[in-house]
Amino acid sequence: MTGSELEADEAQPDGSGAELEAGRKLFAQRCDFVMAGVKPDDVPASDRPEIAFAGRSNVGKSSLVNALTGRKTLARASNTPGRTRQLIFFDLAGRLMLVDLPGYGYAKAPKQDVALWTGLTRAYLKGRPQLRRVLLLIDSRHGLKDSDREVMTALDKAAVSYQVVLTKADKPKPDELSRCAEATAAELAKHVAAHPAVAVTSAESGQGIAELRAELALLALPAAAG
Repeated sequence: MTGSELEADEAQPDGSGAELEAGRKLFAQRCDFVMAGVKPDDVPASDRPEIAFAGRSNVGKSSLVNALTGRKTLARASNTPGRTRQLIFFDLAGRLMLVDLPGYGYAKAPKQDVALWTGLTRAYLKGRPQLRRVLLLIDSRHGLKDSDREVMTALDKAAVSYQVVLTKADKPKPDELSRCAEATAAELAKHVAAHPAVAVTSAESGQGIAELRAELALLALPAAAG
């Protein structure tokens, strides 16, 4: 992705009812499992814009995908860290591809598995021109960790636009959540590929889900006429 594309990707929704409705309509449409890839050659050919979901193991990637699409079992959520070991692709209404990436930062996983997941993810991130944005999920109870910072630095170097999404916002106290969001935004300001807005979400309560849908709808292909 070029620098100009990164700049263009920083466009933000104005929070209008029309944009919220556009996001609702897009994510209410059919969303189908396409495939799960275990090596770089497995990823499907596609001309659709893609949004990838990245984050530490058990941060809530699958739960967020399910919340955005209004489905309970589209992406398999698990309390077992390190369960997602593939690139999992979902086609949203033929307008947007959602990609669930393997979790990182799970120290108890076998080193061979960690190396495989890391190589698979890096190959995807570097070789996917239609990738419009990576959503980097951060547990709002804990904030940024060193493993998250390593990913942010790698995305900066690869010129891949990314946005931090704080998850599980229903868990911390309001003042703790505010401090986490502020600290995260301040750190993101130092990263060239980071989207300036921090999304604060809860798959459990629905907080921030409509607003995130509106943002992602701006990156999708236009709806078919008629």
